[in-house]
Amino acid sequence: MSVYNCCAFSAQFSIILLMDADAIVRTYFAKLSLDPEIADIYLALHTNGPQSISALARTSGVERTKVYRLLDGLLASGLVEVEAHDKRDVIKAAPIANIRILIAQREQELKSLRDDLDMLEHTLARNSLSNPAMHVQTYHGIEGLRQMQWNQLRTTGELLSIVNEPLQHALGKQFVIRWSEAANANNLQLRQITTPHFNTLDQQWHRRHRTAKLIAPERITRRTITPAAFPVEFNTDIWNDTVAYYNWKDGEIYGIELHNAAIADAQRHYFAMAWDRASQAKP
Repeated sequence: MSVYNCCAFSAQFSIILLMDADAIVRTYFAKLSLDPEIADIYLALHTNGPQSISALARTSGVERTKVYRLLDGLLASGLVEVEAHDKRDVIKAAPIANIRILIAQREQELKSLRDDLDMLEHTLARNSLSNPAMHVQTYHGIEGLRQMQWNQLRTTGELLSIVNEPLQHALGKQFVIRWSEAANANNLQLRQITTPHFNTLDQQWHRRHRTAKLIAPERITRRTITPAAFPVEFNTDIWNDTVAYYNWKDGEIYGIELHNAAIADAQRHYFAMAWDRASQAKP
């Protein structure tokens, strides 16, 4: 091999090694979740030696303003150092081994996260809707509403309801008849707090369907409350360990069931307060 070829080979081999080193540094910095520009800056310093900010912007290809923004992070990570040179500060690459400091910081952060995880899990277990003691089921549309009505037939004891919007017009006459037959067969007892708005629409529906066989009147105890005494924004049912809410938005019906004994008991107290107030309210 000639001297020329030997030199050319050595130069190419050096370039390959340098490219590999650059790639290794970039990959490693990426694993540390460091910005790609940080790798560019570090490699420029490592290759060209200490530099001013202006020179570093040129050799790294990173905008000068961004070099300034990244400098604090580089110093905190121990990747660069600042030294005085001819009455001005220049930036130089710190030993790559200083990354061990950064890794140690990350390890401490991870340890803190692990230590705090038990507390976080405990907190979420108490308050989250994903708590096994709390089951949430959502419904939408007419079929969802009908399913919620069938679920009521599991009631043992009283079914408590606070209603502002009658559901018959949405459920349909035939469904209401089938549900009423099942409710009578199950000896369902219903206690309702209604609003004047509900009463008006409910009476209109019953006048149009006088011959329909519905839930036996003796199974229903009802009181009416005025909005001034107790505003009712949406329908609420309470049965067993379940609280169900119904709401209308842009003509669509939405429902949600919360299955939780403590919440159901709290809503029963809420119902009792409204019931006592309704006894003095005028229909």
